[in-house]
Amino acid sequence: MTVLYKADPVRGALWAERFAQLAPEIQFRVWPDLGDRAAVRYLVAWQPGDLALTLPNLEVVFSVGAGVDQLDLSQIPAHLPVVRMLEPGIVEGMVEYVTEAVLAIHRDLFDYALQQQARAWQPLPLCAAASRRIGVLGLGMLGTAVLERLRLFGFACAGWSRSQHDIEGVACYAGEAGLDAMLARTDVLICLLPLTDATRGLLCRRVFDRLPRGASLVHVGRGAQLVSGDLLDALQSGQIHSAVLDVTDPEPLPTDHPLWTQPRVRITPHIASATRPESAVDAVLENLRLHRAGERMNGLIDRTRGY
Repeated sequence: MTVLYKADPVRGALWAERFAQLAPEIQFRVWPDLGDRAAVRYLVAWQPGDLALTLPNLEVVFSVGAGVDQLDLSQIPAHLPVVRMLEPGIVEGMVEYVTEAVLAIHRDLFDYALQQQARAWQPLPLCAAASRRIGVLGLGMLGTAVLERLRLFGFACAGWSRSQHDIEGVACYAGEAGLDAMLARTDVLICLLPLTDATRGLLCRRVFDRLPRGASLVHVGRGAQLVSGDLLDALQSGQIHSAVLDVTDPEPLPTDHPLWTQPRVRITPHIASATRPESAVDAVLENLRLHRAGERMNGLIDRTRGY
């Protein structure tokens, strides 16, 4: 039985070491070293292309990331389970990134950066955390973890998802009407939604106009969810005060894209979180055990929903 890895080869070498330590009975190969195609039972990949169609005995496709929108599901046979990555490194990294971004907005660091450039010393009124309203789009593993951390600072937290959730200390909204209600009470909007047909282009003028004037955006979902022209207009009008973007469309942005030079926009190169090889291997090995036992794997996606 072979597990084939097709993603970053440097990380792949670390995966290979971990597999050798914990599961020496499993042959682990890093693309393009396939060995015997017929022996490959499991594929771990970021963008496998049509590889899954060429492995006759493949049983499961694992994404190395928390999302699966980078996979072309039409290139993965319909009978194959597709599993997204659930491991603590992804969660911890995202919680750190979003917490820092929210605190930077909350403590007026965008304004103070502009003051520093102007050599101006002018303290701004301090806003209590309890009066700063946070709204998270997406209440999956990452959204829930982010809200749990932000609650500890005393922020007024709310979350929205397609279906109703119940999270202690968090005002939960669902559906179209619920989205408008949450936006109306949100000072810092955090997007942690998966990319689907329904969420593509969601962060647009309609959403920005429903936020209180002067709200801010932290976007850590997927780049294609943001209509950058609408964000630029909202920044120009003051409807949006500031934005932290870890994802863009395309990635990277062209060097002449106007978002680069916006003084109240911070852009990072899709680094909010990443899988840690040691814990990612542990997660995959646990799913291999579950699969061989005929039990449901952790992170198994619903293809009809795309996540």
